[in-house]
Amino acid sequence: MKIVITGASGYVGQNIVPILKNRCDKLILVGRDAAKLAKIFPSIQCCSFAEIPAYAQNFDALIHLSVLNNDALGNEADFYDINLALALKTAKAAAKCGIKRFYNISSVHVLDNQNQSPYAKSKREAVSSLAEVSGIEVTNIYLPFVRGEKWNGKLTFLNSTPFFLAKPLQACLLALKPTVKASQLAQFVLQPDDTQDIVILSEGQSSNATFGVIKRGMDLIFAIAVIALFWWALIIIWALVRFGTPGPGIFAQERVGLHGEIFMCYKFRTMQQGTVQAGTHEVSQASVTPIGRFLRGTKLDELPQVWNIFKNEISLIGPRPGLPVQRELYSARNMRGVFDVKPGISGLAQVNDVDMSDPEKLAIWDARYIALQSVLLDLKITMSTIRGGGQGDKTGK
Repeated sequence: MKIVITGASGYVGQNIVPILKNRCDKLILVGRDAAKLAKIFPSIQCCSFAEIPAYAQNFDALIHLSVLNNDALGNEADFYDINLALALKTAKAAAKCGIKRFYNISSVHVLDNQNQSPYAKSKREAVSSLAEVSGIEVTNIYLPFVRGEKWNGKLTFLNSTPFFLAKPLQACLLALKPTVKASQLAQFVLQPDDTQDIVILSEGQSSNATFGVIKRGMDLIFAIAVIALFWWALIIIWALVRFGTPGPGIFAQERVGLHGEIFMCYKFRTMQQGTVQAGTHEVSQASVTPIGRFLRGTKLDELPQVWNIFKNEISLIGPRPGLPVQRELYSARNMRGVFDVKPGISGLAQVNDVDMSDPEKLAIWDARYIALQSVLLDLKITMSTIRGGGQGDKTGK
């Protein structure tokens, strides 16, 4: 492959350049100060942005790392000049050169629309503008905390910490926030996924046993607290449901869980007995009982799922489990690896008002949660749920 990299003097660039240098047929580094860049990478050809057409005709890809980060000094206009205008200008120049793909690199903070920092706003507008550039494939890659062979920034102390202390401490830190190795970005560029125009790269938490222990502990603490502190409320709600309308107080329904296995999910019944087994959005509002409307609005109908937590079938936070009959949702989730994690009582999609009425969109949000999964994110979703974030799956008309 023949690759161009802009902004290679930054931390990410300095970690991926050595990897790509050894695996590319040709590598060109681009910067506003080509001479300064050449001092950092003396054995690699460097040029200015204006010189891209002279050196990079018909290259395979351009990795755009040039950015004005959150911690940089500058006003809003400075952020837009670098993060929007320069990105757009570079993509258009790459298209004219016959470069096949443009990788626009951003932080995962950009995905949070509530983040109104100049960095986040300028990067979001860049994504919209780059979508209009013709003649080149644009892939937007979002990265969490990036780490190379050695730790950087505030975590530099881990490089000199004795191994027997550094390993468990590292596992705890990795559980708190999502991370990605610089080598993972390099590998993705070398073996691109042509089916996605938006990619979140992260290590995930599947191999972090510390995260698993913390998450399971949080689940059990929640379940025990509900039983110990609110057993009386559970009895009252059961009685109101049981004697309010014909039917049982507890509703048991098959759901799709971890690894696509079927389990029985328990909830307080919120619909009339005999309601068709279908996604909530496919069920008429008239099917919801009077007490059911209150329970669904307050999410109290989910409380019996503490039994599913004890059985380790469900977690407090995770993708909401769907029904076996929801084949479109099953297919979309299966394609994105959503079944690699346990489902949850609440999730990232739900607190962002994304429900099962749009299976593709829901699967994308579920995959986003898995990529960004961390203890802090789970706590954030939990607090958002407690404050009333998301209203669950909406019923039909």
